[in-house]
Amino acid sequence: MKISGGKTEDETVVGNTYDKYGSRNPIVLRIMNGFSDALAEFVAKSEVRSIHEIGCGEGYWVQIWHKEGYDVRGSDFSSVVIDLARENATEAGCPPTIFEQRSIYEVDPAEDSAELIVCCEVLEHLEDPEKALSSLQLVVQKHLIISVPHEPIWRVLNMARGKYLSDWGNTPGHIQHWSRSGITELVAKYFDIEEVKTPFPWTMIFCSTKGGGEVSA
Repeated sequence: MKISGGKTEDETVVGNTYDKYGSRNPIVLRIMNGFSDALAEFVAKSEVRSIHEIGCGEGYWVQIWHKEGYDVRGSDFSSVVIDLARENATEAGCPPTIFEQRSIYEVDPAEDSAELIVCCEVLEHLEDPEKALSSLQLVVQKHLIISVPHEPIWRVLNMARGKYLSDWGNTPGHIQHWSRSGITELVAKYFDIEEVKTPFPWTMIFCSTKGGGEVSA
């Protein structure tokens, strides 16, 4: 799978800095298995057929859900990373047309709505996460899954492996930082929280639309 490897667009780091899903490091494998299991459990819990991953990066999860039979698409603000996602999709036998360049701030209810919206490892990169959550309200028909790094654990782990020491372990591109309670309180302003998981070292939240009402496409 092709990854951005730390490329930037509009002075923003896009995609993944390294191939964490393809790593053979046993520690990375264990961590990513925990994330994958938590996400898979939430997707199954949603009981939906349509999924839109906003901030899809190089398209890893969109490809998986497509092969599992979901009506799925992915979007990202970065043309660089969407080009990579389309290349990866073609190589994996998935239609590249399931990927589209679009900012989370500019989602269109008519085109971008889905029963389940997935927005993992996105909010920490955004200058205005509240505006992003407000935008997501327009396109979440039933459920939303959000994940962010669990701070300060995330940075401590980076420093423990000798990474980003000059920036106190902060991953390039991360400009927002939340504890579990902090991100839960923020998301609860816009969605009803149904369940929170903590696959180390992330916080992952399963939400529904406020009051249980569905958003029309």
